This record gives sequence, C-alpha cells and structure tokens, in this order.
Amino acid sequence: MGPTAAQEEEEEEKEKETEMSGGAGGAVAEALLQVVAEVSALPESRGPLRQMCYDLARRVKLLAPLFDELRDDAVSLGPAELRGLESLCAALVGAKETLRSVNDGSRLYQVLRPQKFQRLFLKATESIEERLGEISLDKLNVSDEVKEQIELVQAQLHRAKESMDLRDLQLSGDLNRALNEDHCDPTILKRISEKLQLKNKNDIMKESVALHKMVISSVGEPDVSVEEMSSLLKKLKDCSLLENPTSAGIERKTSFAKHRCPVIPDDFRCPLSLELMKDPVIVSTGQTYERSYIQKWLDNGHKTCPKTQQCLSHTAVTPNFVLKSLIAQWCDANGIELPKKHGGHQDRKPVNNSDISLDGINILLQKLANGNQEAQRAAAGELRLLAKRNADNRISIAEAGAIPLLKQLLSSPDPRTQEHAVTALLNLSINNDNKGIIVKEKAIPKIVKVLESESMEARENAAATLFSLSAVDQNKVLIGEAGAIPALVSLLCQGSPRGKKDAATAIFNLCLYPGNKVVALRAGIVVHLMTILVDPGASLIDEALAILAILASIQEGKVVIAHSDPTPVLLKLMKTGSAQVRENAVALLFSLCSGVEENLKAAKDGGAEEVLKELVDTGTERAKRKAGSLLGFMCQAAEASVSDSTKT
Repeated sequence: MGPTAAQEEEEEEKEKETEMSGGAGGAVAEALLQVVAEVSALPESRGPLRQMCYDLARRVKLLAPLFDELRDDAVSLGPAELRGLESLCAALVGAKETLRSVNDGSRLYQVLRPQKFQRLFLKATESIEERLGEISLDKLNVSDEVKEQIELVQAQLHRAKESMDLRDLQLSGDLNRALNEDHCDPTILKRISEKLQLKNKNDIMKESVALHKMVISSVGEPDVSVEEMSSLLKKLKDCSLLENPTSAGIERKTSFAKHRCPVIPDDFRCPLSLELMKDPVIVSTGQTYERSYIQKWLDNGHKTCPKTQQCLSHTAVTPNFVLKSLIAQWCDANGIELPKKHGGHQDRKPVNNSDISLDGINILLQKLANGNQEAQRAAAGELRLLAKRNADNRISIAEAGAIPLLKQLLSSPDPRTQEHAVTALLNLSINNDNKGIIVKEKAIPKIVKVLESESMEARENAAATLFSLSAVDQNKVLIGEAGAIPALVSLLCQGSPRGKKDAATAIFNLCLYPGNKVVALRAGIVVHLMTILVDPGASLIDEALAILAILASIQEGKVVIAHSDPTPVLLKLMKTGSAQVRENAVALLFSLCSGVEENLKAAKDGGAEEVLKELVDTGTERAKRKAGSLLGFMCQAAEASVSDSTKT
C-alpha cells in the first residue's frame, strides 16, 4: 500500500526544510570563509603588538578547512549547528576588526596603553574559544583530520588567554625618558624606533596620520596626552633624519644657512609640484600631496599614487593636520610667512572632502527634476562621474536627495539618460547607507527593467548595481522577487565579456538565498553554465563552477545538473584546468555524488578514480580532501556491492 496524501505532504515539507537548511548553511559557511579571507588579506603587523596579531590571525586561518568542508555538505547542518556557526562568525568578525584597528592605529598609543589592547585581544580570543565550544564537532559531517585541527586551535586559544603580557620593561623605561627629557639620548630614540618600526619618514608619516585619526574619532579627550605623543614623534623623526641626512635637507643645520634662504625640508614639499605645501592631504597609500595638485591628478582619471605607483584603494583624501602644524612651526622658526591656501568663494565651499559644493549639487538636482531631456542627461552624467570619484561625494549627493530623482530617470525614454541614472545609482550604492536609501525608494523593480532594456551598457551596469545591493542579505530576497534572475541569465548568455561577468557575480550572490536557487534552475541557467564549461575560450569557468556548486547544495539542483551529464566535463577540467579550476571541479563533483548513488556510479563508470588519485597527489589541500572523500565513497559502494552479491 502506497503512502497517504498526508504522508506525502509531510515528506515534501521535510524536503523543503532540508533545502532551506542547506541554503542557510551554505551561506553561513561562505560568510565564515569570507571573514577568514579578509583576515588573511590584512597586512602583517609591524608594531609593538605584531606577535599578538600574528598569533590571532594564524588561529583564525586554521579554521578555514572546517568551513570548507561545511560549505560542501551544508545540508547536514541542523538548527543548533547553524546558530553556533552564526555566533562564531560574529566572533571572527570581532577578531578581524581588532586586527584591523591595530594595523591602522597609532603604535605610540598602543605601547603607552598596553592594558587596553591586552583586553581587546583577550576579548577576541575568549569570544572565539567560547563560540567554538558551543559547536559539537561530533555532530558535524567533517573529517577526523579537521576535527583534530579544531581541537588543537581550541587548546591554543585556551593557553593564549593565560599568557597575554604585553609589557616590555626596557621599552617602558625608554619611553618614560624620551617623554620627560628635552634632549633625549639618540641611542634611546633609535631603540624606540627599532621596536616600534618607526624607522623612516614613511613610517613616521603613517604614524602621524594614525595619531590624527585617533584624535578626531575619540569621544571626549583621549586617555593619553596627544601633545606628548606628537612631541615624541617629532623627536623620533629628528632622530631618523639625523640617521639619513641625505633625505632630510639637512643643510639648514649650519649657522651659515641661517643667513641664506632656508632650504625647504623634503617632507614639506609636494612630490608633484616640489613646492612648500599649503594644504597637505593624504591619499590611501599614506603619501602626502598638496591638495590642489593631487586633485588635478585624480580628476584626470589616474587611479595610482604618483610617487609609489601603487593602485589607490579609494580616491578620498584626508587632511594631514600634523604635517600642516609642523610646516607652520618651521615657517615661524625661519621667519617665513605661513602659506595660505588658494581660496575659492565661500558659497562654493565643498561639503566635507567632496569636490563639489552643496550649491553645485542642488543645481544638478534641479536639472534632474525640471530640466528638458538634454539637461537631465547632462546632469545625470555629471552625478555619475562625481559619485564615482570619492566617498564624500557619494554621501553629499545622497544627502541632497538625488536618489529618488535618479530612480525616476530609470524610466526615461532616452537610453543614454537611463544608462547615466543606473550607473550613478551603482556608484552611490558603494556606500552602505545609500544601499538602504535605494531599496527604501523601491528602485529595485526599475533597475530590473533597465536590466531588460536594449542598451547593453545600461544592462551591464544594472547587473552590477544589483550585485552591489545584494551584499545586504534581505535585498537578495527583494531582488529575486522583482524578477531579476531570468534577466541576469539572459545577460549571462548574450552580454559582452564584462556583462557576462557582472551577471555571473550577481547570480552567485543572489543564489546564496535558497529561494533564488530554484528560480535560477527554472530559468534554465544550468544549460548555459555547462556551455561555458565546455567552451575552451570561456573566461568564466571559475564563476560557472562556483554557481553550479551553490545550486548543487539543494536536491533539485543535483537532479538538474545530473541530467546535463556533467561528469565528462568535470573530469576533463580536473585533468587540464588550473589549480583553482581543478579544486572547484572536484568540489562540485563531490556535492553531486554526496548521498546520490546514481551520480557516484556515473562518476566511477566515467573513469573518475584515476583522475581523483592524481588529485590526491597533486591538488590543492581542499582538492585533496574532496578527491580523497570521493574515493572513499567509491570504495564503500564497491564493498556494499560485493556484500550484496555474496548474500544473493
């Protein structure tokens, strides 16, 4: 007798719950891996807390294999395990912020207030240990090697809490003398410089920036004397200049030089103009320039630091008040009139550090609201460029009320205006607060309409905008409900190389939400992804494998992918692809075969064993684990088959 309708309904409900759990588990595992990646990307600390930073970062990175295995078997995670992993993710984010604050912070402050940072590291360590302790490793479907590694990390975290002592008695004594003596022994200053890694003018400059940021971000008065720290920093700088006289413009030391035009110290000159700086500002690489000259450099479309040629992580500039004060002191000591900035009219004063005034923004918004088509197109284009240029512009433009007006222009009959409007929203959405305003203004459905328009550039930028907005979890649901996924799948097939890339990254992000996976599957995405995998000239193989792996985390995804006969393609990629492609291909094959005997048999019959054995020897660590697990599944299946034959 077959199952009743009630039993079938109950089974369906259970299956849905499993799919939802798998999707949520995959998203949590991805979030955990993202935090580990961000910790790994942090620069190595060079200050007085470098050992503690190294130890904490190393322990966080040791958790990566656990998250890798959980991502590949997310369906097995129960509600309790999910809650535990979410709490662990919050603890790791806290540890990452501690490491980042130390890397970006003042080394002088760190060594003058060691107890404060000891408490920070202790809190981060205790939080990770407690969250790990709440997760039962026995209930997780992970390998014994990973369990042993996590137990080792737990033991290290426990021991670390008992050995957090940042005191350096010699350094404390040296600092006390340097702070209290007008003419401190250069040997002591050199020793401090060595221990704090403040040995050259770039180090000194970065420390001055960190001190400035600490002052402007502190609530109330800082708990140490900023004047004392600035004085000590000046002593260290003078000591550094004495050690390296060729870079210091040291001619000013002689008494004869006092009767001549004083030589401007190199640190006070703008690297672009070679003139004494009037309004020094710092770019993201830590280099300082005269504001007007570096702004012209940025306005001309340059994305690198002129002096170091490093790529700028952003184009915002920060006033260097410490250096400006030193320039003022030098001018006063040498009888030189303090330079004045090239001033503009007060009513044209920029907002914050943005490069357009509030009046200027309002004029552009009036054109958006009331101008003819040509005026609207020009204003939207100018806002697009301004929003791209720096962070302060994005804040000023949004605060002035541009987003509702740009949303209306998404429906403009003029394709160029529509393109400018969606790209301006894309640039504004880089700011997290602006993401919220865009969603609140119900712009998502209109952005999806642009995604379905005829202008390829507008479609590409609409896809990039949806990707940016989908960084917020609740937006993934709204974007999916607005019908974006079929339009993104269409762009994945028809777009330019850049458009396909934008579509793939947006689809990947959206499919972290379980409900969107089913929509993507029913939009026929698997056929297109498999086409990418078999195209030798395709540039999106990594992205295609990543999307397929997410889709394979639900049962419907496994079925649809299996129907496309993926085994030969995946085995070929595992033989000939790059290390990353081979790793992603075997991870996808693992997801497809996990718990599905037909897929496992198809892989074995297709000759997977030989390829998997080679991966066990030559693959990445993750590829080795996946290949080993698959070989284990095949051995178990063979033993079960022999046992069944014996019984019959």
